Amino acid sequence: MPAHSLRHLTSPVIDAAQRVGSTAPAPARVTLAGTGLPLVGSARVYVCGITPYDVTHLGHAATFVWADLLASVLDGTGVDVATCRNVTDVDDVLLDAAARRGSHFDELAVTQEAVFDHSMRALRVATPAHQPRARHYVDAVVQLAQVLLDRGAAYERDGTVWFRGSGATAGLDRDRALALSAAYGDHPDDPAKDDPFDVAVWRPSDDQQPAWPSPWGWGRPGWHAECAAMALAVHGPSVDVLVGGDDLVFPHHAYQVAMAEAASGVTPFARAQLHVGEVRIGGAKMAKSTGNLVLVDDLLERVPAAALRLHLLHRRYDQPWDFATAALDDAQALLESLYAAAARPGRGDPAAPAEALRADLDVPAAVAVALDQGGESARRLISLLRLG
Repeated sequence: MPAHSLRHLTSPVIDAAQRVGSTAPAPARVTLAGTGLPLVGSARVYVCGITPYDVTHLGHAATFVWADLLASVLDGTGVDVATCRNVTDVDDVLLDAAARRGSHFDELAVTQEAVFDHSMRALRVATPAHQPRARHYVDAVVQLAQVLLDRGAAYERDGTVWFRGSGATAGLDRDRALALSAAYGDHPDDPAKDDPFDVAVWRPSDDQQPAWPSPWGWGRPGWHAECAAMALAVHGPSVDVLVGGDDLVFPHHAYQVAMAEAASGVTPFARAQLHVGEVRIGGAKMAKSTGNLVLVDDLLERVPAAALRLHLLHRRYDQPWDFATAALDDAQALLESLYAAAARPGRGDPAAPAEALRADLDVPAAVAVALDQGGESARRLISLLRLG
């Protein structure tokens, strides 16, 4: 039977009931960095997660709260959102921290991951559909290394599998890329590799480091390769959005993307990227390495979780910003204004705040609309921002 005639099989009563008050679903469309991201049916989001060796600070929280908002906005378009947020629990930084504390790296990772999860629940960050841990995906890294070797995108030397990374500098000038490579432990001056920008997919372990068997001897994965392998294993050869802090653009995301594309042959690996601006203290990046940390749990003793969440979101996602304690009072006052707006009679289009969020996750614009319109507009925004 021709497809066009199937609608005539529907009962006239049912057909009329479906037409009354019905509207066509809104297109599943958002923009990130000004570029449209049309979606059909599903959205795959990969979020670079934590290396669990210390407590959660505000810089971490900002990235994961923005990733959570992205998932909420995408879900509001009617697509099925699958978020994968990894845990990098095989990493030399974690090993060093565990050695200083006199504990095993696995024990430290599990303990700190539990603290992180508590902080995320307090901030109303939804549990991702997938939470791969690097130690469970070592075999996937071995597979990735072998595929890269087979494709000529890597070479093996003395038990290390090096990825050919000369083209993965994210458009940076050479001196800046070399400096960042050194800062993130990629050792551009290592004479064992062909090019300063080559990075380890697999590397040998000494007696004090965790090790797994591989065709190239006992060893452990490289950091960038872990994320590439976990993303490929969970989401397949591409994702819709790759999320992380702005500090991950290079080298981490550049190498993760380059390895995934070289292994699968599918480009682009990420249709869009969401890089969250760094949180600073007095102009200096908030980081564990510098010790200038503002801890999430400390702030939650001062203000409600919803106020802290709104403070993190009420700005452009990609802009760096300085934290000031006094601004928390402003965030709490703004939250109370939103609640008050939700309680009064509304006007205008209730979908307007959601439309503002779909345009580059513009929270300030969405909040302004909700405060102006009140009623259902404010209530919907409170739900989308997970403030209620």
